[in-house]
Amino acid sequence: MLLKFLGKGGSGDGECPTLYATDTSTYVVVGWKTQSPGTIEIPHLLLGFAEPDTFIGATMNDTGRGTFLMSGRPITDPETVGKLDMEPHETAVEVPKAERTFYGVTAAA
Repeated sequence: MLLKFLGKGGSGDGECPTLYATDTSTYVVVGWKTQSPGTIEIPHLLLGFAEPDTFIGATMNDTGRGTFLMSGRPITDPETVGKLDMEPHETAVEVPKAERTFYGVTAAA
């Protein structure tokens, strides 16, 4: 799996959750481990690193403390895990990348 680094943030010590785009039209998200396998916690701001006109196509639950809980396919492949910048208290999941659809109106000429 090829990974493209998109952004990192959410912690003051550099050990931050991270967002990557893949070559298979998905996102790999590194976040804080939770007690539920395949579920991570990420800061709200991480969503701002999504590629233009796309969004993370996974259900997220707001914790009420500036973070979301998100579930996805756990990344366990040693080659892919080796490419990720993760701390011991972090893990990674793969989630769909979805395209934004414009539902607005255009200005009259």
